[in-house]
Amino acid sequence: MKRSVYKIPHGNIRHRIAMSCAPRSSSSLPKASTTKRSANVLICPDKLSPNGVNAFLTSAWRASRECLGAGDPALFPPEIMVAVKALACQLPKDIGLPFSKLTHQEIARQVEKQGIVASISGKTVWRWLSKDAIRPWCYRSWIWPRDPDFEPKAARVLDLYHGIWEGIPLGNNDFIVSSDEKTSIQARHRSQGTTAPTAGRSGRVEFEYTRMGAWAYLAAWDVRRAKIFGLCKSSTGIDSFRELVDLVMRREPYRSADRVFWITDNGSSHRGQASIDRLQSWYPNAIQVHTPIHASWLNQVEIYFSVLQRKVLTPNDFENLFELQKRILDFQALYETITKPFEWKFTREDLKKVLAKYDDNLKLAA
Repeated sequence: MKRSVYKIPHGNIRHRIAMSCAPRSSSSLPKASTTKRSANVLICPDKLSPNGVNAFLTSAWRASRECLGAGDPALFPPEIMVAVKALACQLPKDIGLPFSKLTHQEIARQVEKQGIVASISGKTVWRWLSKDAIRPWCYRSWIWPRDPDFEPKAARVLDLYHGIWEGIPLGNNDFIVSSDEKTSIQARHRSQGTTAPTAGRSGRVEFEYTRMGAWAYLAAWDVRRAKIFGLCKSSTGIDSFRELVDLVMRREPYRSADRVFWITDNGSSHRGQASIDRLQSWYPNAIQVHTPIHASWLNQVEIYFSVLQRKVLTPNDFENLFELQKRILDFQALYETITKPFEWKFTREDLKKVLAKYDDNLKLAA
């Protein structure tokens, strides 16, 4: 190797040590240290006793209380933490606050106001709550099951998704169709054209728009074959539903199938026993199966609708209803070529576990 690699600027090592340890000039700023201090290190002004011993050698607890902030968790006994978490698990209206949800700062203020602790920081409250995944500032929508026959109705649908009907496996000439309507799909014509994204900037969609009308999109999803059928109508109803059924049932293999199970919700177009009888009068091999009330998550076509919403309808910028209809139907044709059946894993046994938790929650509420 070359000697220049090991060249030392100052040959005298003692000179280098002396220069590094010598007092700095007051005219220059000291260099920042790269060493980070631990958050738990106590740094207090020296309090010397008459014999020169540091004060917190003789009174460590008192010194630590003076040095640590009031929000440090080491200063709070477990019962205080429990009380704070209990307050966070209450609705704001139940503790007299005009909020819909609480932030960690608001919880800290309320804790001090109720006298649970003299002083506490919102950051400390957040740290305690995060350990138990308590987030009172978050919420999600929820619909409680209220169909008296929720379990048997849901179980029938789940069994179909796993190839079983009334305890007997389905045959090769049996088909399952999940159908529903996506209503009020507006065609919004933006006052300025939507721009494409560029380097360092997202695409832009004009806020102001003109309503050009709306479609109701009726779709039927073949659960086992990943085939999609659909049409756009100005309104829903029995006649529109009949058109969708005809669109499917007049084609092979459905026309000559042994059974075609139609999974629907309880919308006005296909509600109750009257709809079951009507469908079978149209096509004797068609069997309608209703999901429970407020259980759209059991209808697989809703998964397809969510994809349509993300891929086609967001952002919503269409010149007119014709363009909107064409985009929907073109996507429908494309999606059928690139997709495959949804991998549905939720079973009848999983349903029982969920309903058992629901019953436990009702018992706790009582």
